[in-house]
Amino acid sequence: MPPLRRIAIALALTLGLLLPAGAALAHEERPVTFPDGSGSVPVLRTEEPDLLVCKTDRADFERRVAAFPPDLKQRNLTLFKKCQDKGVRHLQEAVDQVDRPGMTIAILPGLYREEPSQAPPTGACAGLPARWSTWGYQILSFEQQRQCPHNQNLVAVLGKKDLQIEGTGAGPLDVIVDAEYRKLNAIRADRADGVYFRNLTAQRTTFNSLYILETDGFVIDRVLTRWNDEYGFLTFASDHGLYTDCEAYGNGDGGLYPGSASNINDGRGHEVPRYAIEIRRCKSHDNALGYSGTAGDSVWVHDNEFYDNMVGATMDSLWPGHPGLPQNHALFENNKIYDNNRDYYRHTRDGTCAKPPAERGYERGVVCSQVGVPPGTGVIVAGGNYNVFRDNQVWGHERAAFQLFGVPAFVRGENRLDRQFDTSGFNRFEGNELGVGPTGEHLPNGLDVWWDGQGTGNCWQAGTTASTPAVLPVCAARAPGLTGGASRLLAEPVKVIKLYLCADFSAQDARLPAGCDWFGASGLGKVEAQLALGGSAVLGLLAVLFWSRSRRPPGAGADARPGRRLVVAATVAGLAGLVLDVVAAAVDGTLPAAVALLLMAGWWLSLGVALRPERPVFGWFTIVLGVLAAADAYDRMVQLIPVVPLGPGWVRGLLTGVWVLWAVVVLAPRRRTGEETPSEAEVPA
Repeated sequence: MPPLRRIAIALALTLGLLLPAGAALAHEERPVTFPDGSGSVPVLRTEEPDLLVCKTDRADFERRVAAFPPDLKQRNLTLFKKCQDKGVRHLQEAVDQVDRPGMTIAILPGLYREEPSQAPPTGACAGLPARWSTWGYQILSFEQQRQCPHNQNLVAVLGKKDLQIEGTGAGPLDVIVDAEYRKLNAIRADRADGVYFRNLTAQRTTFNSLYILETDGFVIDRVLTRWNDEYGFLTFASDHGLYTDCEAYGNGDGGLYPGSASNINDGRGHEVPRYAIEIRRCKSHDNALGYSGTAGDSVWVHDNEFYDNMVGATMDSLWPGHPGLPQNHALFENNKIYDNNRDYYRHTRDGTCAKPPAERGYERGVVCSQVGVPPGTGVIVAGGNYNVFRDNQVWGHERAAFQLFGVPAFVRGENRLDRQFDTSGFNRFEGNELGVGPTGEHLPNGLDVWWDGQGTGNCWQAGTTASTPAVLPVCAARAPGLTGGASRLLAEPVKVIKLYLCADFSAQDARLPAGCDWFGASGLGKVEAQLALGGSAVLGLLAVLFWSRSRRPPGAGADARPGRRLVVAATVAGLAGLVLDVVAAAVDGTLPAAVALLLMAGWWLSLGVALRPERPVFGWFTIVLGVLAAADAYDRMVQLIPVVPLGPGWVRGLLTGVWVLWAVVVLAPRRRTGEETPSEAEVPA
C-alpha cells in the first residue's frame, strides 16, 4: 500500500467518518462518463402514438376506465379497439419495435407483469463474465445489457433516442408495471437520450423501479414508484433531466435519487449558469430517505414535499465509485420538509428484513432501510460543498432540521493528503421557516442545526437558536459573504467519535451499532454519555484526591498548605461540572455542556493557582487546561473562535490526557528520607 494511502487511512480513522463496507457498496455500477452536455430537456409530444400496448380482457379494461371523464374514457376505448388489431401485449414488445428517434409508445390502463421478461437467464446470459457485487448481482457493461437485457431488467430501453412512453389513464395507478420482486429494475433506460416517461407506476423490485443511466435529456412526469429494496427513482450520470409531479414511497433507500448528476458547476462559486437536473412538485414519503443525493451535483430541487421518511433529504460524498465527488451545488428552495420521524429499524431488529423481499410486507408499510441515518432529521449534508437551502419550510423533526458534517476524501477513494478536508464548505442555509406548520402552528424541530464544526464558509440564517454549536456563522446578504465564522480542519472530537460509531450500520448483517442514538440508544446508553461518564469518573477521582490532600493537617499551622481553602471550594464546583457534563451528554444539552466546562475551568484554574508554589510547572499546566476549558465553552456558546484550524476541544482533550497522567505522578506517595522535614514529606513527588 502506498505511504500516502496509509496516511489517508490513518486520517480517516482519526476523524471517525468511515462508513461500513456493506453500505458503501449499496449502489455499484459499471464505469460511466458524464454526457457532453449537448442535449436538452425533452418536450411532451401530444400527437397520436406510434405504438400501442394493451391487454386483451375487454371486460377488465372497461372496468378500469369506467370512472374516467367522458372524453378520456372515449379516447381509451378507441385506442383499445385499435390496439387489439395493431398493438402488442407487453411494453418490452413495443420498445423492441422502436426503429427511429422521436417515436411514442402509449400504454393503455392495465397491469403489466411482462411475463416474457421474467424468466431467469439461461445459456450464455447465465454465465456472463462480469464482476459480482456484494449485493448479489453482476456489474454488467452496456454491451452485456444489450446482449442480455432481462438478466436484471423487466423492461430495458437501451440506446433508444427521443422515445416517449406514456400511460393513457387518468392517473399513474391506471398503468402499473410490476416486477414482482423478480428483477433488479422494473424499467431501465440506458444511454437513452431524450427519453420521456409519463403517467404510469413502476413497482416491486429488488433495487429500482425506474433507472435512467448515462442519458442526456430525460423527463419523469407524473410517475409513481413504490415498494422497492433500494430506490424509487434512480438517475445516474445524466444531464438535462426533469422530475415533475412524481411520487415515491415504500423504498429502502431514497425515494428520489439523482445520483452523480452531471458535474457541470465544479469549481464555480454560488453563481452558476444552469443546473443539470430539476426536481419540482414531487412527493416523497414513507421511505428511508425522501431524497438521496450521493454526488447529487447541480440539482435544483424546488416546490416538493418530503415527509414521513426517516430523513427528508440527504446529499453526500460518502460512497466511492460515484463520479462527481465531492458533492456540490445543490439548490433546495420552497420545499416543505416535515415530520420525517419514521424509525424503520424495528423491521431489521425483528427479522422481517431477513426474509425474501416478496415476503417482507412492503405493501403493508414495511420498509427495510439500507442506510444508517439519524431518524427524525429534515436534511443531512454529509461532505457537500456550495449547497444552498433557502425559503424552505422545515418543521416537526424530533432530532434536527439540518445536519452538516464533513467527510474525509479517503472515504470516496481519494488518496491525496491535501484533499482530505475538502468537503463541508460554503454551504448556505438562509431564509428557511423553521418549526412553523402550514397554518402557522408551532411545530418545533428538536434542533434547528446539528453541525460537527468542520469546514469553511458555512453559514446560517440569523435567529437560529436551537443548535449545536449554540452560535453559528450568519450568512451575509450576498454569497459567499458571512458575518463571522471559522475554518476548521477537524470536527468536534465527541461528534467525530459518535459519527464513527454510528457508521457501523450494516443492512446485510442486520447490525445496529450499540451506543448510537440513531438506533435507539438513550441516556447513559449513548456513546457520548459513556465517554463523558468515563472521563468524569477519572477527573472526579483526581479532584477528590487533591481535595483530600489539601484537608490533611499540615503540621505547621492551619494555613501552611498554600491555597488549601481555594482547592476545597473549587473542587465542589469541579465535581458539579463533571456531573453536569454527563447529564448534558445524556440529554444532548449544549448550554449545560458549556456550563459544565466553565465549572471545570474554575476548578482547574483554582487548583493550578494552589499548586503553583509547590509544583510550578504542573500548576501552570493546570492553569492552561482551565483556560482551554473556558475557551471551549466560549467556542460552543458565544462564538466559534476564528483563525484556529482546530477547535479548543481537541487541544483540551489531548492535554487532559497528559494532565491525568501527570496528576497521578504528583499524587503518588513519596518515600520519606531522614533529611526531610514533616512539611516537606507531605509534598507529593
